[in-house]
Amino acid sequence: MKIKCRPDDFVVEEIPGLPEDPNGPFQIYRLEKQGWTTPDALAAVRRTWDIAPHRLGYGGLKDRHAKTIQYFTIRGGPDRKLEQPGIRVLAVARASEPYHSRHILANRFTVVMRAIDIGTLPLLVDSLKDLAAAGVPNYFDDQRFGSISGLDQPFIGKLLCLGQFEDALREALAGRYTHDNPETKREKQTLRDGWGDWTGLKDRLPRSHARSLVCYLIDHPTDFKGAVARLRPELGGIYLAAYQSWVWNRALDAHVRQGCGQRIVELPGRLRSWAAPAPGASASFSNYADLILPLPSARLRLPDNNPWKIAYDALLAEDGMTLATMRVPKLRDLFFSRGERAAHLMPIDLTWQQAKDDFHHGAMALTMSFELPRGSYATMLVKRLQAAAGSPDTLDDLEEDETESPTTHVEGA
Repeated sequence: MKIKCRPDDFVVEEIPGLPEDPNGPFQIYRLEKQGWTTPDALAAVRRTWDIAPHRLGYGGLKDRHAKTIQYFTIRGGPDRKLEQPGIRVLAVARASEPYHSRHILANRFTVVMRAIDIGTLPLLVDSLKDLAAAGVPNYFDDQRFGSISGLDQPFIGKLLCLGQFEDALREALAGRYTHDNPETKREKQTLRDGWGDWTGLKDRLPRSHARSLVCYLIDHPTDFKGAVARLRPELGGIYLAAYQSWVWNRALDAHVRQGCGQRIVELPGRLRSWAAPAPGASASFSNYADLILPLPSARLRLPDNNPWKIAYDALLAEDGMTLATMRVPKLRDLFFSRGERAAHLMPIDLTWQQAKDDFHHGAMALTMSFELPRGSYATMLVKRLQAAAGSPDTLDDLEEDETESPTTHVEGA
């Protein structure tokens, strides 16, 4: 079974709920893209139209490899369109407030799985029926952890919490990442080779965000905390969200394993696998369908005997901190999201159809369509099907999608 054989095999469309106001100061835009991350696509828009970052608002990150449709706003933005290779922007309406993740009502997905052996098809159909009836655990998927290439690389959010600002800055600017393009790889190698020689780096680096931080360090050579504070706001949000989500996932995984015992299915992940109830096991898993887990951080105030405080403290102890110290010291503008997340994910209006695969002789293709609430990952459903089919194929190429994400800053609500 293969995923994402063709560009149109994975389509994500954001369903917006931002109220329109014809006299509002914010222009709403529809962004269709392919081959771009959301931040890079929006940066291209800003450069073309000379828009300051603080004027732009958006709700989520979408996969660079999929065909995606999402929305954003610009305060006082032009009523115009923009077309570049892989990007199409269209002004659609006006609003009285900026676009935010809370304005995403849901995300609609169409996913095509190809190269399916005809003997495997009944297993997939049975698994789709189980998904429709029982859902899957609502884990954050690999895309959430795009800022880390492997567990031998530290989470930048963790380094920030520990006050290791130089290490955090070095990882943010020069850390290796599987999908870096050649130009970015060269820039990062230059940073690694010349780290500490700020004047020399200024001469060797092209104009970029990294170079602007190097210029700051020329005048403030030991103020790494100040340099971190000058990272692009969306980057700080991504780093903290990745670490927070990692801790949350591990807590849910431990809960599922404890509740289901041996009746689990391993959902493959780039960094590690996550446990899901085997078919029929979720029915006996107490309160699974209604379970809500709070997002961990120092902003979460729980009594000492609360089971989630105990679980989070045990997990965070491995990283040298507790729930009470899971915060970025002395940087007020960098803070973790506060809220909660459902542990159980049920796809909405899940349908599927099978047909001959026109691109793999003698094989079948299966197309499924569904909606998910914001914050949930379609790839978790696909992985559940892969586990049922025993498919070795991975979703490594779907590394950048976020059906939910930090916005241009970390939410403070």
